[in-house]
Amino acid sequence: MRIIVTKDYEDMSKKAAAIIAAQVAEKPDCVLGLATGSTPIGTYKNLVEWYENGSLDFSQVRTVNLDEYRGLPRDNDQSYYYFMHDNLFNHVNIDEANTNVPDGTNPDADAECARYEALIASYGGQDLQLLGLGHNGHIGFNEPAQEFDKTTHCVDLQESTIEANKRFFASADDVPKQAYTMGIGTIMKAKKILVVANGEGKADIVAKAFFGPVTPEVPASILQFHPNVTIVVDEAAASKLPR
Repeated sequence: MRIIVTKDYEDMSKKAAAIIAAQVAEKPDCVLGLATGSTPIGTYKNLVEWYENGSLDFSQVRTVNLDEYRGLPRDNDQSYYYFMHDNLFNHVNIDEANTNVPDGTNPDADAECARYEALIASYGGQDLQLLGLGHNGHIGFNEPAQEFDKTTHCVDLQESTIEANKRFFASADDVPKQAYTMGIGTIMKAKKILVVANGEGKADIVAKAFFGPVTPEVPASILQFHPNVTIVVDEAAASKLPR
């Protein structure tokens, strides 16, 4: 496990983007596992800038996103399909056919989750998986639980997650209550994992996830067992790490 502490959010975003860019340069047809949420926005912004100045080529890249709200149409501006196109896909030369987000409009949860898991397997898994970190330790939408969910599945979102996401909706009542997400086992099969976190509000969970006991009650703690994890955090998020 490698921890990179950066000065601020901008520096965190640039360093995380550099790690992703290096993966694309090393293997132009790589499989990138991608994340949504406010934290990766700066990372994607840097990747778009580097594409625009000719430093990056996404023409052979394939992507698999971590998760999607169940029930939101893709043209809803809070769907993760919309988010990825708005923040990355529409601004680089990636082939739309090579981008993949779980289909939240499929009402058959078992069928959709099985399809998505098979798709990831057909790609040979993720060469690099980008992760954010929820305040309760969730990665993707793998919420604190009694056991680690292994494969792509439908999850009931916890109140803390709904509360954290309600700022993006008209009210908490409008936040979807379920999502399709890669399982912990699917995430752990990635060859490399990159975690980004910023802000004082993430300091407690960063310390707990990476220096506390490994438990499904803190889903991100399982990453302590992965052989190739890089954590990029700003000084505020790193403030409670052991010195």
